[in-house]
Amino acid sequence: MDPDLLRAFVAVAECEGFSAAGRILNRTQSAVSLQIKRLEDRVREPLFERTSRSVTLTPAGGRLLPYARQILKLQDEAKRVMSSEREGRLIRLGISDEQATAYLPDLLPRFAERFPHVRIEVNCDISSSLIQRFQEGLLDVVLAVRHGPTQTGQLLGREQMVWAIAEHRDIDDWETLPLALNPEGCIFRAHAFAALGREERQWDVRYTSPSPTGVNVAVQAGLALTVKTPRSLPPGCRTIDAAGRLPELGYVEIELHRSPGELSEEFEAFCQALMEIVVQADSVEGLEPVAPAGALT
Repeated sequence: MDPDLLRAFVAVAECEGFSAAGRILNRTQSAVSLQIKRLEDRVREPLFERTSRSVTLTPAGGRLLPYARQILKLQDEAKRVMSSEREGRLIRLGISDEQATAYLPDLLPRFAERFPHVRIEVNCDISSSLIQRFQEGLLDVVLAVRHGPTQTGQLLGREQMVWAIAEHRDIDDWETLPLALNPEGCIFRAHAFAALGREERQWDVRYTSPSPTGVNVAVQAGLALTVKTPRSLPPGCRTIDAAGRLPELGYVEIELHRSPGELSEEFEAFCQALMEIVVQADSVEGLEPVAPAGALT
């Protein structure tokens, strides 16, 4: 069977839709639909049940899915064996700056020891931008903070959000709380606004930066406070005891997005190593293992 058709089939099955699969495969919805039609013609059976609200596997599709995954995995392995080791496989990773600082020093040496010829392209940005680029087919795997329901996110755990302030400052120093936050679209910013909206205390966003450095400098200088997770607390800063002083911020959920149809040994090992490091981190509260959102088994 044509591997391109099988890759489209696996993507539609895992994303539960043609539009989402098309974004990840960097193809139009109509192109993906045509590929599925060609595959159905070849196997002489319908593979999906389509309604206005959902796309689900037929019994024939359910039988084909594990074989399609195995065929794609073998094809990727064959490419790896036959290709020049000098070129190496490329994995495009999307991750936030603070997650990169926390997890990559452990991940990259561990992975390089086993797969020294694999190239890793690290793209750092805020989670919402990374997920958009993933859906456009520009990234292979993304570690993100969940902003809302997606069709490809696998929930790994959750992290407590905390208020962060310079060690030499106290919130009583300000009548109006000065904030340093990421731009609109950041879930930490949204949680800060929602929490403070429940209080009568005055606040104002004084510093905005898409980079943690831009936020951290203002906080470390004692000019503002911000929202962090314990693993990303800047040097020279402390958390604020929220009890009775500032509202609780709650948790954020950490999720992994991985490209459907990417089943090579290297890619599987990279994703597994990343998940293990995140779940084992002291600041991440582990959850029960869950199947990737949209996955059909």
